[in-house]
Amino acid sequence: MKSLLLPCWLLSATLFLVFAVLTSAVDRASCQKSSKEDPIKVCPPNTVIVGRTGKFQTIQSAVQSIPKDNTPYTILIQPGTYREQVNITRPGPLTLLGSTSNPNTHTSNTVTIIWKASEGSGGKGGDNAFTSTLTVAPNLDAALTGAGPTGHAVSKATPFGNTDFRAYNINFSNEGHSGPSLAVSISYANAGFYFCSTKSFQDTVYVGKIGSALFHGGEVAGETDFFYGFGTAWVQSAIVSLRGCGGGITAWKGTETTFPNKYGVYVHDSQVKKAGSVKSGGCALGRPWNALHRSIFAKTHLDDSIRTEGYIKWSGNDGHISGKTFMAEYANTGPGFNKAGRSKGPGKVLSDAEYEPYSTMEKVFQFMNGTYGNVRWIDRNPGGFVAGDTE
Repeated sequence: MKSLLLPCWLLSATLFLVFAVLTSAVDRASCQKSSKEDPIKVCPPNTVIVGRTGKFQTIQSAVQSIPKDNTPYTILIQPGTYREQVNITRPGPLTLLGSTSNPNTHTSNTVTIIWKASEGSGGKGGDNAFTSTLTVAPNLDAALTGAGPTGHAVSKATPFGNTDFRAYNINFSNEGHSGPSLAVSISYANAGFYFCSTKSFQDTVYVGKIGSALFHGGEVAGETDFFYGFGTAWVQSAIVSLRGCGGGITAWKGTETTFPNKYGVYVHDSQVKKAGSVKSGGCALGRPWNALHRSIFAKTHLDDSIRTEGYIKWSGNDGHISGKTFMAEYANTGPGFNKAGRSKGPGKVLSDAEYEPYSTMEKVFQFMNGTYGNVRWIDRNPGGFVAGDTE
């Protein structure tokens, strides 16, 4: 008599398919609005609840309760302010849902995660990594930023971390204001932020080595070099808020690899505008953290806070500029775009042909081996409210 047991690989594939079918029928908005009914009935399978009526009172305790395997999990966070650091090390898909009645905008978010720490202000470790409100990385070694032109030397044995981390309708904030103060840190992982608010002052967003991050909708706010890192970040249809004019908006450290790479930060179809008493013409689009800096602001409206020349050199005589430095713009609009003035700075205004290789996420997000098309983790229709969509 033949065995009825399925091979392990086939069983795993079958379970994943069953989960995909179940989650495709789940309405994300219904889960986020579930305050008046049993969330388990309207949320994806394997949903854990944090908050006043949930099993857990802190987000990190909920994270630690989830097995470190490849099973997809969701954490529904009830309204409130959570003063804690959240660290995600599991490899399997994990979604954080903030409760809200308006899941298509960040302006109605009811969940805020706050931490207050700055590197150099007495914090532990002496590395920017210890300041972050949210960290998505397989371990501390991967998350460390380090110093110098190449940063921390991550061990070659370091595994890839979370393959599909998502956060919806959550405010991430670091209130530190005396040095680098990370709000989110992504390394050796894929992370998507949808209708989130991400705020700090210096070094708000760090996308480390082998890190890929998408910020769709919502707002990212900072003052000094508040997009920085080694990996790849894409900002889509969001608000980039200037809380001050220190350094630049972007400060990327490129990396030499054995394969061609497009590591950098790409701001698309967004708005760059001042928040508060920021003077006109005082803020730079970016400055090169090392000579391999790459950033593009494309089809973005720039208010009058942006400097005439757009980008600037690093500082003094050490400009961090070489033939490989790529600081660029394409089809930007608004009072902050001055085409004549741009010719006086280190940046470049791209033609259609020059912009084309960077025009979609498929063309810039890479796998660890350098191949392009690392986009399966991206929610292509975040306003459609169906949990589990990837294309």
